[in-house]
Amino acid sequence: MVRHAPDGADAPGFADRDAVLLIHGMSDYFFQDHVAARLHAAGYACYAVDLRKCGRSHRPGQTRHHVTEISRYDADLDAAVDLVLAAGHPRVVPLGHSTGGLILGLWLDRIRRLAPDRHARIPGAVFNSPWLELPFTGPRLPLTKAVTATMARLRPNMWTPDKGLPAYGDSIHASRHGDWDFDLAHKPLAGFEKRFSWLDAVRRAQRRLQRGVEAGVPCLVLHSDASRLNAPYAPATDTSDAVLVVDHIVRYAPKLGSDVELVAIPGARHDVYLSREHAREQALRLTLSFLDRVTAG
Repeated sequence: MVRHAPDGADAPGFADRDAVLLIHGMSDYFFQDHVAARLHAAGYACYAVDLRKCGRSHRPGQTRHHVTEISRYDADLDAAVDLVLAAGHPRVVPLGHSTGGLILGLWLDRIRRLAPDRHARIPGAVFNSPWLELPFTGPRLPLTKAVTATMARLRPNMWTPDKGLPAYGDSIHASRHGDWDFDLAHKPLAGFEKRFSWLDAVRRAQRRLQRGVEAGVPCLVLHSDASRLNAPYAPATDTSDAVLVVDHIVRYAPKLGSDVELVAIPGARHDVYLSREHAREQALRLTLSFLDRVTAG
């Protein structure tokens, strides 16, 4: 867990702020200090969790990001939210990116049913390009799902043939074409290798969400207006989602619950808060407006 407290966590009024909890995606960790600073300036306390085996939470000998059940992350989110509430903050708005958005949607549905007291302290949720379907279209999508399920059963520890997403990394890192100097040990430009058992856990989690869950709170879903997948870096990479098929987000985000607002941000990257300035500012303004609305009163 990390938090943004430039005046110290004991500063007058800090514990009285509603909090935002950032949840990263695959091959990712929290480094978006500019988001934390913006949230803090707007009157919110910003926390972030590096999930088990990810980022700062990784320990020697662990396979980065590897789980065989997405529900294993429930304990991580339970602990993170409870720590934030124990610090005195009255409410927590979780903000999940990519795989973190998938994890968040399923977790909200579970705590709504199984931990209503914890759920009652969550007035809303933000989803930043949630990963709700494998990033393929046409016949390749069902074929990939079938192969993944079979390989997870027969060769669960085998690495997938995925070559990663170097174009996205090239687009955002300061050493290439981007503005962000994140730690490549925690977030390599092309991402980490993935086992079939991990990918199948994602597939099964996505299937559960696609059948419909109920977050039980207002949800804001932000995403790009275009995708550019399986292509080397080009200037167009900077103004599109180079990781996911945005049409999948549009199709399945309504399955998050009964109160879901989707906003396509022109020119946004996969992580909308790492977009070029115009799209990034729109994403931040939309986020702050939503936070003000769900925490009012």
